[in-house]
Amino acid sequence: MRGAVIHAPGDVRFEDRDDPKIEQPTDAIIRISATCVCGSDLWDFRGINPVTQPTPMGHEYVGIVEEAGSEVTTIKPGQFVIGSFFASDNTCEICRAGYQTSCIHREYVGANGAQAQYLRVPLADGTLVATPGLPDPKLVPSLLAASDVLGTGWFGAVAADVQPGKTVAVIGDGAVGLLAVLAAQQLGAERIIAFSRHEPRQKLARQFGATDIVTERGDDAVARIKDLTNGLGAHSVIEAVGNQESMMQAVRSTRPGGHLGYVGVSHDVSLPGQELFYSHAHLHGGPAPVRRFLPDLIDRIWTQQIDPGKVFDLTLPLTQAAEGYKAMDERRAIKTLLQP
Repeated sequence: MRGAVIHAPGDVRFEDRDDPKIEQPTDAIIRISATCVCGSDLWDFRGINPVTQPTPMGHEYVGIVEEAGSEVTTIKPGQFVIGSFFASDNTCEICRAGYQTSCIHREYVGANGAQAQYLRVPLADGTLVATPGLPDPKLVPSLLAASDVLGTGWFGAVAADVQPGKTVAVIGDGAVGLLAVLAAQQLGAERIIAFSRHEPRQKLARQFGATDIVTERGDDAVARIKDLTNGLGAHSVIEAVGNQESMMQAVRSTRPGGHLGYVGVSHDVSLPGQELFYSHAHLHGGPAPVRRFLPDLIDRIWTQQIDPGKVFDLTLPLTQAAEGYKAMDERRAIKTLLQP
């Protein structure tokens, strides 16, 4: 088969790769129907994460089951399936508590490279969720979003304890932040404040449910949030970037007793203990347990209650994966969908 492989920062190639095979009786092989470039992939593309050898890329995927291992019982060939970026057995004590990305048997699906024609998914019974039937093609982008960015934004909202009547602030206008806005709207937030300086992203945030747009950053953004909330800060803050400035902006935007859900992949973030101590903020986050939310999210998409696929504003053939990375790196695209 062929797939995207990163050789060095800025150097993504579409090249021959070995066909995946069943390696464990709990594996499944899927034929990719759609995949995409994630904002976290850009950490490698920009050289912030070291690239020491040619590495298959991609961890978001939907597709048709081609083959299932002998111990797979809930997934069968011909089904259209969605899975998380971490494989999980969905039966261990941690999984049953709803934290499948910390499953005691977890495996990183992205290590197999989902930006390709086929993908081996470990622990298929616990990882993959089948749709009620073969989806209408117009639903595929939204179902693909559920594989990561929708589930991650949703977890950010849940971790931030978004509830009806609350004011929510979302830091980050990438796909995760925008879908956190959608999640907050679906969970009944009364007011949703999105931070964005980019008009196309502001427009999409509005479509997903944002009531206010703030263009300031850092301390200026905190001051603006305080102005909008009678000096108190937001009840719920979702951090969807992962750097020092965004995290401190999130902490300082949260009112005493409020909740901060952090889902941006952390890079060189350190929190001042004394400020955190006196903030009285609840903090919760980490790698989103997307598998926890998949059945509900699939149902909302299947019944067309939500359309998260709008975050894909660039669609390219998989052969042009490198251009998809460049477009996102240069902020010419919010999120690139790749079609094998």
